[in-house]
This record gives sequence, C-alpha cells and structure tokens, in this order.
Amino acid sequence: MKLRSLRLCNFRQFYGKTPEILFSIGKRNATIIHGNNGAGKTTLLNAFTWVLYEKFSPAFASEDQLVNKRAIAESSPGVAVDCWVEIGFEHYNKLYQVKRRCRGYKTESGVEHSKSELLLQIAGDDGRWSLPQQHPDDIIGQILPISLHQYFFFDGERIEQLVRSDKKLEIAEATKTLLGVKVLDRAITHLKDAKKILESELAFIGDSETKKLLKEQQTLEQEIYYLKNRQKEIDREVSHQEELKKTLGSRLLEFSGAEELQRLRDELETQEALIREQLKQSKEALKRAISTRGYTVLLSDVTVEFREIVDDMRSRGELPVGIKRQFVGDLLNQGCCICGEKLVEGTHAHQQVSSWMDKAGIADVEETAIRMSAQVDEIDKQVPEFWEEVDRQQAILAQGRAELSRIETQLDDIKKRLRSFPSEDIQQLQKRLDETELKIKDLILEKGANQQSIERLQGDIEAKVKQVAKHKMNEEKQVLAQRRISATEEAIARLQKVRNRLDTQFRSSLEKRVQELFAEISFTPYLPKLSDKYELSLIETTAGKEATVAASTGENQILSLSFIGGIIDRVREWSQENTLLGPDSSTFPVVMDSPFGSLDEVYRRQIAKTLPQLANQLVVLVTKTQWLGEVAREMDNHIGREYVLVYNSPKPNCEEDAIEIAGNRYSLVKPSPNDFEYTEIIEVDDGF
Repeated sequence: MKLRSLRLCNFRQFYGKTPEILFSIGKRNATIIHGNNGAGKTTLLNAFTWVLYEKFSPAFASEDQLVNKRAIAESSPGVAVDCWVEIGFEHYNKLYQVKRRCRGYKTESGVEHSKSELLLQIAGDDGRWSLPQQHPDDIIGQILPISLHQYFFFDGERIEQLVRSDKKLEIAEATKTLLGVKVLDRAITHLKDAKKILESELAFIGDSETKKLLKEQQTLEQEIYYLKNRQKEIDREVSHQEELKKTLGSRLLEFSGAEELQRLRDELETQEALIREQLKQSKEALKRAISTRGYTVLLSDVTVEFREIVDDMRSRGELPVGIKRQFVGDLLNQGCCICGEKLVEGTHAHQQVSSWMDKAGIADVEETAIRMSAQVDEIDKQVPEFWEEVDRQQAILAQGRAELSRIETQLDDIKKRLRSFPSEDIQQLQKRLDETELKIKDLILEKGANQQSIERLQGDIEAKVKQVAKHKMNEEKQVLAQRRISATEEAIARLQKVRNRLDTQFRSSLEKRVQELFAEISFTPYLPKLSDKYELSLIETTAGKEATVAASTGENQILSLSFIGGIIDRVREWSQENTLLGPDSSTFPVVMDSPFGSLDEVYRRQIAKTLPQLANQLVVLVTKTQWLGEVAREMDNHIGREYVLVYNSPKPNCEEDAIEIAGNRYSLVKPSPNDFEYTEIIEVDDGF
C-alpha cells in the first residue's frame, strides 16, 4: 500500500475543499506536515482512520462533530453540507480512490449528521475507474486489516499506550492477523463444525452405546464452550476494573492530605509488580533447572558403580585394548603369525592367537567406556552447579517473598489510614478501591478455577473420543463415519500444531527485531521482552539476574515505536514468504502525529534517524518546536514533500507565529479574515 494523495472537504478545521496533499515515496520517502497545536494535525491523522475504517484516535475529541462549523453556519436550515475525506493509494500497481462522506444539517436544536457512506473505485490498466464487485471494507481489510491500523496510523504522544497491560489482548489479536493465524483459526472452526455434523450422523446410525458416548462428549464440549466465553468476559472485566482502579487512584491524588499516601501506594504497587515478576522468573528458572538437570543428583550411585566396573576391567587388563579384532582375524586367515610361526588349526600356536579374538572383541567396549567416562564426568560436574543454581533461585524467592510481605504490610497500613481518614470523600474513594481490588481478585480466582475445569473437561473429552474410536462398529456406514471423524480430528490437530509453530516462530523473530531497534535508539542497557501473550516489557540484567524495569514515559514511547517498527519489518518479510496467510501487502505506510513530544534531545535525534527506515513511506505531523534543530537535520535527506498548516484564528489580537523552511517564511498562525477559525494547507516550495 502506497499513499498517493489526500483531500478534505469541510472536515473539522478544514473549510471547503482543500488542495490535494501529495505524498512522497521512494528514496525520499518522508512527507512532513508542519502545524501548531490545534491547527489540525490530529484531524489529518484521523482523516486517514475515518475514511479507511471509520475509527478515531483516543485524542480525537467530539467524534460526532465532523462537519466544519463555518460551513454549517453559512448554510440554510435543512440544506445538506457535504463533509468528506478522499484518499488515493496504490497497491500492487493498481490505483485506488477511497472516499467517505457524511452530511450535516442545521436545525433549530443544533446540527444533525447523516450516517457515513464509503465509496471505493479502482483504475484498470486502461485508466478507467470502476466500482469493484467486493465490498470496499473487505478490499481495505485485505490490504491493511482494521486490527492493525493502530500500528500504521498513530498519535506519537500516546504511543506508549501500546505497552500498557490492558492493550495486550488487542496486540495479541492484531498479531494473529499478521501471522495469518485467523485463516488457520477459521479452518479449525470449520473442521470442528464438520466434526459435529459427522458425529451427529454417527449418533443417528450408531448403536445405543455409541449414541450414549457421543451425547456425553457433546455435553462436555458445551461446558467448555461456556467456560471459554466466560474467560473472555473475565479478561474484559479485569481490564475494566484495572482502569477503574487507576482512575480512583488518580482522584485520590487530587485530595490534599491523601496525596502523599496515594503516591506512596503507587510506588509500593509498582515495586510489588516488579517483585512478583522477579518471583515468576525465578520460579521458571528453578523449574528449568529441575527439568533439565535435576536427574543428575539421582545418578551418584550409578556413576560410582560405573567407575568401579571400568576400574575392575582395567585391573584385569581388559582395558585398554591394544589389538583390534580385525588384525587378529587377518593373521588367522593368512595362517601366519607376525613372528613367522605357521598358524595351523589345532596347533598350540593357532589356539594362542585365537584366544586374542575374545580380548580384541572388547575394543568397542573400550571406546564406549571412554565416551561414557567423559559423560559421567560431566554429570558429576553438573551436580554441584545444579545445587548452586537451586540455592541461588531459592534465595531470590525467599528474599522476594520477604520483600513482598513487607510491601503488603505497608499497603495494608495505607489502606487502613485512608479508610479512617477525616474526609468522607477520601473514605468513600478508598471503599470503592477496596471493592475494585476485591472484584479483580475474585475474577482472577474464577479464571484460574475455570482453566482447571477446562483442562479437566478436555481430558474427559479425549477419553470419550478414544472410547468411541475403540467401540466396535457393526455397520459399514458406522465405520465410514468414524473414519471421517478420525480424519477430521487429525486435520484439526495438524492445523493447531502449524498455528502454534507459526506463532512461536513469528514472536521470536519479532522480539529480536524489536530488541535491535530499541538498541539503536535507546542509550539504556535494557532489553525488550515479548511474552507469549505479546506483553511488552523492559528487562535489566544485573549479576546474571533479569529484573523488569519500571520504564519512563520516554522509554515506553521508544519501546512502542520499536515494536511498531518490528511489526512493519516482520510483516513485510512475513507477507512475502507466506502470501496465503498474512495480509495482502509487503509495502506499508506510517502516519504519525507528534512522535517527538515527550523525548529529550538525544532520543529525538535517534528517532529522527531511525524513522525513515521503519516504513516504506512516512508521513510525520509535527510542531515547530518538535521539528527545528536535530530532528530537521537528521531527516533532511529523506524529505520528499513538505506542507504547512496555517491556522486562521478569530481571536482578537492573536499572537502570530511562523516557521522558516528552506529559506522561506511560512505562517503557522495568523488572524482570521472572518469570525471563524479554519486551517489552510500550503505546500512548501522545495526550490527544485
């Protein structure tokens, strides 16, 4: 997907039809749009997401007020005012024109808006535009799925939200689209539906025992279906309660007297989360040590016995062996010893040489003994190392639990003080916090119990399936139905294995790329980690131990930007290798609003250097303060086109502002010639 153009008409700050914004691609792949806060940068970002997906970014206020105020004010009551956004893009040498429009009507009670309409046209090789047979949403979804749009059109000042815990479900779901896992999921779902139909047929033609087993299996499957749906509800509810908890905590910070207690609680809860993560990692390290090396401590008696056997063989002269069986055999076949004596069968000389055949025969034993001795030495060496690792992890666990106990005691003390605080408002907020935390705890416990039930039920279902398979079928139709069910089950199992392997492979590749990008931008020694649930975190390694870092806002922005860059890079690579699974594109644009907002000079420079490499095409919406200096210098060689958003302010005696680009001065803010605010789009003269 290559963005070619953007036009707007009466869309928020943009009055009437705007000039066409043309986007650069190629060696100079960056298009820069300059504008002050409030001039319409966020509006332009949302113009992309609205026309393509009818979605808005979190910073986009008053989503129901899209039609330009001046256009509405100048219209007659009941007369429609057009509001639209039109985007032109290219995809695999085809030109697409997408337009979404709505209408506003002035009424006595205010302004009414119609529902939006989406129109998509495609240009053929002859240059003629035509309407496609597919629905426009389906075409856009194939090129750039809606679940991925947050990675390609985003607000840089809020980009750190990607690493928040409540976003992990969205990230995981979006990544499934990247992998093409949804294709496999649909195939698995269809096969499961087919299996149910086949089982229904088998139940209809089968004997009473078969029918009974299948009915019991169906009941178990219904229970699992209910529990899995409940698990999804719990995840959503926990996410909601976590957000509510943050809101209540923020409100406590606003009250005088409770501010310090709440700030201390926030710090303690952050420490608690870090310690729990460390405990989790230590437990996993302990499990790995026990599962991979725990057996070594049980082999002490066996290794001693092995050495005694080898030593005994050495004492009897059986080890080492200097003569090979092949050598003795050759002497007997030739009938002559190395001393010249004739070896005639039945003579004493022949018997003496033949006796070496038995001794020479244990040469293989000698080689095995040598090899096993080295392995036994390694096993004995691992025993003290194993106990050292166990002791170290146990010490970490003990220390972490002690620290956790201390923090929990302090948190309980803070809660008691807030519950008995003189202010009733603070008491009520704490009461609601207590209720929220209790609800989160109950939900998590319920989720754990449900998971146990699901695993138990799945085991019961597997047992039923085996019983049905083993049950003797009397009729040819029953045998055929059972064979079809078995084939379906095997296909489902194979697809599930493919899905899991794809997920593991992609996640590992993505994590590696995110780490590379983060290392290029950040000067910290931290290492990004991606969990199996696609949760992003920063890890610090000290004295061989990993610990989760409480990242700053700037670090979270860099982490999120690295994640987006990794996503784009790996999807580009993935879509080329897995054309039947992934999204139908290997070229991706990135449109970002204010990507340098909360960063210092060093990070701004590093990000400005990295941004043009992240995507095939880059559109950056930026303020003057974010742009001038190191950012402008780093990106200068990548700029293909530049535009300025000129804000016309109706405020009396407004303070004007301007920016100098390529030796020319462009207004950023100027007085409005009428009583309305609106924004003009001016193209920068590049001098070529």
